[in-house]
Amino acid sequence: MSTKFNEKQPRIAIIGSGFAGISAAAYLAKQGYEVDVYEKNEDIGGRARQLITDNGYIFDMGPSWYWMPEVFEQFFNDFGFKASDFYELDLLDPGFSIVFKNNEVLSIPANFEELLKLFERIEAGSAEKLKSFLEEAEYKYKIGIGKLVYKPGISLMEFADAELIKGMFKLQVFTSFSTHVKKHFKDPRLIALMEFPVLFLGAMPEETPALYSMMNYAGLKLGSWYPKGGFGKVIQAMKVVAEQQGVKFHTNAPVTALKIAEEQVKGVHSSIGSKDYDGVIAAADYHHIESQILPPNYRNYSEKYWENRVLAPSSLIFYIGVNTRVNQLNHHTLFFDEDLKQHAQEIYKTPKWPSKPLFYVCCPSVTDPNVAPEGHENLFILMPLAPDVADPEAIREQYFDLIMDRLEAFTGTQIRNHLDYKRSYCVREFIEDYNSYKGNAYGLANTLMQTAHLKPSIKNKKLNNLFYAGQLTVPGPGVPPSIISGNVAAKQMIKYFNR
Repeated sequence: MSTKFNEKQPRIAIIGSGFAGISAAAYLAKQGYEVDVYEKNEDIGGRARQLITDNGYIFDMGPSWYWMPEVFEQFFNDFGFKASDFYELDLLDPGFSIVFKNNEVLSIPANFEELLKLFERIEAGSAEKLKSFLEEAEYKYKIGIGKLVYKPGISLMEFADAELIKGMFKLQVFTSFSTHVKKHFKDPRLIALMEFPVLFLGAMPEETPALYSMMNYAGLKLGSWYPKGGFGKVIQAMKVVAEQQGVKFHTNAPVTALKIAEEQVKGVHSSIGSKDYDGVIAAADYHHIESQILPPNYRNYSEKYWENRVLAPSSLIFYIGVNTRVNQLNHHTLFFDEDLKQHAQEIYKTPKWPSKPLFYVCCPSVTDPNVAPEGHENLFILMPLAPDVADPEAIREQYFDLIMDRLEAFTGTQIRNHLDYKRSYCVREFIEDYNSYKGNAYGLANTLMQTAHLKPSIKNKKLNNLFYAGQLTVPGPGVPPSIISGNVAAKQMIKYFNR
């Protein structure tokens, strides 16, 4: 897409250097724009930063699931590269494991035929039902990832597409995810396996549209992958691509205000000074931009609007270095040895610290020896949690011990006796590091009333050269959607200059 310049290259500021911000910057710079990225933290990457310790551990601080590899590939292809030019991808086998009551383990094979056999062993007839379920999910995935996620959500007319209208019934936007799963499977272990991605999508399975079964297709059919060196390698690769287009990154440079005149943003004020710009893409926390950076008369939404949004969870995370090997763990292990519904209720319905939490353990050192010293283990432990709860150290420690009791019983390793490094991360840090609204970790819940054009608008309605990107706007939470969000926001900015 060509850009019509009047007298000079348009100069664009991007606020935030997560996946959405780097993506937007790269796409704009490719079209000839002069782009500066402002990052409040010392390192770029947003939630995908890495924590590198003095004693040899490399922790991914946030994302750890590499699903939808073609979205990453498309980004690099758009600039004449392949992902393999920057990092090596491993297909995980098993893709992940789920631990149920009495330490019963369900390991999900990468091979689809083996997966069908596994389902059939658990529930007679379920292999054929899984095929049917994933055929429907594949259709949703191809429409969702191929079309829906690239819609800016500014007008309902975007959906006046013959294929979308024809396929609306098949997309199952108005059917609940829970109803859809239970129509196919009866065994509670299979139901938990199919419903687990919803815990991170941000709503009860009963309130999430069945459209999101496309996540099952992504995880079970396209596979779980791992970028050698961790997600920090992906961020660095995207940074290289952006810099080759001419993007400049400014770290330790929080934006404090915008210069506004004549219904336009004219520049940004940051901790490193003031600079004039022809447009801004806010890829930082949407609510923070609205409530702290923009004057009230230029905000899209009131505080009451934000209070009424359904947020995806926050998380209690532990980054753990262990100076011995830990048996029984795969790269991804989900502990569903307590009731999923109860934990979800305590996140979404009666927000509080969970009484019997589920949790997730990522052990990348199983796959990648470079993320921990030799003979040691790198553990990332995450417990989904309601946002906006108090998280003092005493409660964090209480839950650390609760989780360790179960993890040590499962692995047969006294992990607490072998701690080499330990750090917790919770609501407070999400707010401090990312200005995250109420300390959420995953943006807005993917409920029906917060899907597509019902999400916070990608465009500021009062300032015609201010756009938004990231997990609180379209297409939604997750790494691939954030990369796409930056692309969509960049296209809207280009459209503004081509008007």
